[in-house]
Amino acid sequence: MGLMKLKKNRKYNYTPRYYKGKGSPYELKHKFDDQRKTINTPKGLKGRFDAALDDYQVNKDDNANRRVLIIVSVLVLIFLMIIGFDLSIFFPNS
Repeated sequence: MGLMKLKKNRKYNYTPRYYKGKGSPYELKHKFDDQRKTINTPKGLKGRFDAALDDYQVNKDDNANRRVLIIVSVLVLIFLMIIGFDLSIFFPNS
């Protein structure tokens, strides 16, 4: 029956000689994982949306909001010009 069994991987308990930090030195971690809430979000669309909304409310940046608003308005104006929308309806006749 030894022919049908899979070989088990060997496990080593190795710790580096000069490492004096916390945790494993081989753990891969992003630089800003401690500040983000959206890294390990609950599964599902609602859970991801709620986590992103919470992260947005905690880290507010007025310059980023203004920048996004300007970019969106410029893109809307470009879209209206492409489809041939007449912008003169927004201005009073003189």
